[in-house]
Amino acid sequence: MFATLPVTALRTFEAAARLRSFKLAAAELAVTPTAVSHQIKALERHVGFALFERAPRSVRLTDKGARLFISVHGALLDIAQTLDGLRPEPASGALTLSTTHSFAALWLVPRLGHFRVAFPQYQLNLQTSAEPVDLLQDASVDVAVRYSRLDYPALHTACTLPEWFGVYGAPAFVAQLKKSTSKKAPALVTVRWRDSDLYEQGWLAWCQAAGLPGWREPSAVHAYAEEHYALQAAIAGQGVVLASSVMVSDSVRAGTLAAYLPTVRVPGAAYTALCAPGRERHPPVKAFLAWLTREFQV
Repeated sequence: MFATLPVTALRTFEAAARLRSFKLAAAELAVTPTAVSHQIKALERHVGFALFERAPRSVRLTDKGARLFISVHGALLDIAQTLDGLRPEPASGALTLSTTHSFAALWLVPRLGHFRVAFPQYQLNLQTSAEPVDLLQDASVDVAVRYSRLDYPALHTACTLPEWFGVYGAPAFVAQLKKSTSKKAPALVTVRWRDSDLYEQGWLAWCQAAGLPGWREPSAVHAYAEEHYALQAAIAGQGVVLASSVMVSDSVRAGTLAAYLPTVRVPGAAYTALCAPGRERHPPVKAFLAWLTREFQV
């Protein structure tokens, strides 16, 4: 049954498809780019169709190549995990998670103790960065939690946590604001992402929904580069902040922030847990994604 299976060519194909480069695949496999090209051509002759669309400086999977990659990548992961599990001291009891600074600080880290209690045999390594990681190319990262309105058809989507935006402030600040008869806007706390239009549009949408057009000209604007800084500024009474329901949930529960006009909400995006196809079968990843799915539903 397996006598004619081109194992070496399939392993070479997996590396080239994951890295999207014959040159990088050659470096990973310690062979020449020419050897990689020969293996890919041999595999294409074996299956009878093209696996890559070739350009002068890049390669891209065809639709059939993408389907084959998902199968081969998952199969190789299963083999690697089985071999590791047979060792006297398995080395695969760890997983690496990539996410943003704010999601880690404001939502994930306060809950990670629950995961560690439930799965003490697994070590979770947390990487935080504003730059999205390429899960198909960077095999060092097992799971990423990304903030976006986009879909990720090339990746395995484990679970999604939707959000909405509202305005929050320190309880005393909000109480005083509710008593005020002035239509003048208080000091506003905001976040200056590289895509700052998203936050500015959110403020505009909230002001329109709340019937407070005058808030578009606040008495002061305090801008921060990260959401957790903005929330701390609001907690300290520096103004009211437009905040994600996800990011603000623990502060509201603790009573350090209160909603101003809690029925006025504007749509946000979502936090989505993703991994390379097949990686969800890796035991630590499987355990973490199952735990995260439960936490997202709380």
